[in-house]
Amino acid sequence: MIRNVVVGVLRDDATREQAQAALDAIAAMRVEGVAFEMRTGLDLGLREGNASYVLTADFADAEAYRVYDLDEEHNRIRRELFAPISSEIRRIQFALD
Repeated sequence: MIRNVVVGVLRDDATREQAQAALDAIAAMRVEGVAFEMRTGLDLGLREGNASYVLTADFADAEAYRVYDLDEEHNRIRRELFAPISSEIRRIQFALD
């Protein structure tokens, strides 16, 4: 199993509402032939210096992740909803035992 983790920091002029709308859009997304489980959230502000938002998605294998990563709607959401509001986006994929 592969876990994809995305952590982003909002630009100073972006709002939590914009971030939530982007998270809602990606959480509602479906990719034909690929099953995955996704969780999203905004930072609770419990610690200074945290990122603004996160999403995690679990995939059966690396191929399923690659199909998701190349999906047209996924890339539209990244380009149109996340990129304009984010000053930084970091990703990592790792294997779950």
